[in-house]
Amino acid sequence: MPDLKLAKLPDRTPIKLAITVTPDLHQALSEYAALYSETYGRDEPVAELVPAMLGAFLDSDREFAKRRRTS
Repeated sequence: MPDLKLAKLPDRTPIKLAITVTPDLHQALSEYAALYSETYGRDEPVAELVPAMLGAFLDSDREFAKRRRTS
């Protein structure tokens, strides 16, 4: 089983997200959702994974965290 950077999502109230992405990014997100499903045995739509992915990205950005602490 692969170690994904994104942990299994907890139960939550659905949030509607509307964004425009390139076809290449859409394909990559769809592939990630398939791997997520394979890893955790739970299908999650891309729109549900993106907020958690963005949160994980922001949490791992040291410069962003540093700037937030100093603001």
